[in-house]
Amino acid sequence: MNDHDSAKQDAGINTRLSHIGPNPRDFHGFVNPPVVHASTVLFPDARTMENRAQKYTYGTRGTPTTDALCEAIDELEGSAGTILVPSGLAAVTVPFLGFLSAGDHALVVDSVYFPTRHFCDTMLARLGVTVDYYDPEIGAGIEALMRPNTKLVHTEAPGSNTFEMQDIGAICAVAHRHGAVVSMDNTWATPIYFKPLDFGVDISIHAATKYPSGHSDVLFGTVSANAAHWERLHDTQITLGTCASPDDSYQILRGLRTMGIRLERHQHSALELAAWLEGRDDVAAVLHPGLPSFPGHAIWKRDFKGASGIFSIVLEGGAPDRHKAKAHAFLDALRYFGLGYSWGGFESLAVHVGLGDRRIRKAPAEGPVLRLQIGLEDIKDLKADLERALSAAAAV
Repeated sequence: MNDHDSAKQDAGINTRLSHIGPNPRDFHGFVNPPVVHASTVLFPDARTMENRAQKYTYGTRGTPTTDALCEAIDELEGSAGTILVPSGLAAVTVPFLGFLSAGDHALVVDSVYFPTRHFCDTMLARLGVTVDYYDPEIGAGIEALMRPNTKLVHTEAPGSNTFEMQDIGAICAVAHRHGAVVSMDNTWATPIYFKPLDFGVDISIHAATKYPSGHSDVLFGTVSANAAHWERLHDTQITLGTCASPDDSYQILRGLRTMGIRLERHQHSALELAAWLEGRDDVAAVLHPGLPSFPGHAIWKRDFKGASGIFSIVLEGGAPDRHKAKAHAFLDALRYFGLGYSWGGFESLAVHVGLGDRRIRKAPAEGPVLRLQIGLEDIKDLKADLERALSAAAAV
């Protein structure tokens, strides 16, 4: 590590985000790296081609553009290597395919992102992998679920839609005693607010569609591994051919530069609105790990450096048969909050989440669950929008 790299490691997060990745001197002084569009790469002679004795050999195996992003992600994650894939879901499925084989057993948190569960229940099942789901608050108690053939434990904290916290360190300690790989979907916190590999996770997964992109216009995923698991992860990507495009890689690298200051705004606005919503009689519960009242708050405060801009509320719903109508009334009254999936962009979003896939952690009984992505708009405008929506729901 040279003096320049050492200085970057000691700098604050926004300084690091502004300078991580390639050195501009490597590209004639240009601040941003070139966008290299490539499939074929030429070799100077037959011997070099036969031995692939040059840095770049084919577009699927990397370009200066994708390498620039991988270098930046590795600096954030503290990882031995990173692969880039075309979506957040691919960031989950590629390592699952890489580290699981027919006859293996995997443990997946019950509050997992639904498309991950669908992949496990369909493709992994067809490939002969057995998957069991566990309570997100199980901690070291996951010991009782480990089998001789348990090869992977997948974590996600906070959990999708209901935001349960996990004791990642305790789970990793148990899994490693049994020889299992631990993966974590860390999309909510990003490596700015939580660094999975520092807590024992082997494979850190991130839907870069969200905060690294920041503008709701790129589908992307990153997967970062520690030294013990990097080679296998890399070989898996090469075998599957799940490479990411240079244009999208450039956009994610560009988004990283402002991710820190955007997250600060997301965090501030979301916490202020969550605390305000918690005090309302028409809201049964606010599911946000940053609130002291939340069951997983102690773990969040101990392990995480911050919170992002997404959380859920449970409306006072009355009779169960009225829950959907109340949720729809709430959503249809919104003006600034868009109705759309995904999150992490500049705009606020809301969605009525379905929790029918849960096997252990069931949906709250008090009322419908509305997930809110708090964007970069002014808080007073978002608060007025939510007041309007709550009034509409109460009128049902």
